[in-house]
Amino acid sequence: MTTESFVLSEPQVRSTPVIFASPHSGNAYPADFLEMSVQNPLQLRSSEDAFVDRLFSAAPDHGAPLLAAKLPRAFIDLNRGVNELDPAVIDGMGKAPNNPRVASGLGVIPRVVSNGRPIYNGKIPLAEAHRRISRYWRPYHDRLQLLVDQSRNRFGESILIDCHSMPREALENVPVIRGRRPDVVLGDRFGASASPEVTDYVAQVFADAGFNVARNMPFAGAYVVQTYGRPPRGQHAIQVEIDRSVYMDEDRIEPRDDFDQIHETISNVVKEVALFGAARAQRLAAE
Repeated sequence: MTTESFVLSEPQVRSTPVIFASPHSGNAYPADFLEMSVQNPLQLRSSEDAFVDRLFSAAPDHGAPLLAAKLPRAFIDLNRGVNELDPAVIDGMGKAPNNPRVASGLGVIPRVVSNGRPIYNGKIPLAEAHRRISRYWRPYHDRLQLLVDQSRNRFGESILIDCHSMPREALENVPVIRGRRPDVVLGDRFGASASPEVTDYVAQVFADAGFNVARNMPFAGAYVVQTYGRPPRGQHAIQVEIDRSVYMDEDRIEPRDDFDQIHETISNVVKEVALFGAARAQRLAAE
């Protein structure tokens, strides 16, 4: 299923409560947006989680849906709330919310891309911000909520894996694990968005696949896991951040020569997480 807002790849049969989502891998840059930006296309893409949807594309093969954004993060950030509006980039707004993401220029309508580079020369109208939210943000989250509800109704719980990538430079101050910095950071809001059993298993699967895994530092999870992670209600949500240098050339924004091997490794992780979710569903049904 493809819409203006997202691409939904569904399995023939949903056999697991696990859902994979990629809110920052969109790369359909509207022509008028490119014209109004002061950055060139490559610079705009620096905030994109490029190729993450491809890394997790095996999800439907293992009974899980994959929801991927079409529009880029620089245009509309689907991992932010609709109230995270930045008056420094949106005309006609009042006081800014007390929100560090908005203050840094990374609200639902971003003001900057990586390294704090401004996207616009001036502000955009409030009506344009509302148009983007209505046309692209809401359809994505309506569909994500539906997928979560379907998993809970069918399997007794939902497990959302929110898939992202992180610049290598974001790990400069992160403690070394077994002689090197982490390749993967899992964010569960310090246990608030997923049960320990779920987070522990996902961490172990990535570790078994050869990745160094850290938790919640420097990324504990943003709007998506904060909103959809409700463990007492049977809703688990984990943000997965993969070091971009593991699978791509960050400067050119191109897959590495060994991308297919990394994709195969991630596909095995997807398979194991999907099987784990299915086993939990069977256990819940038997209780």
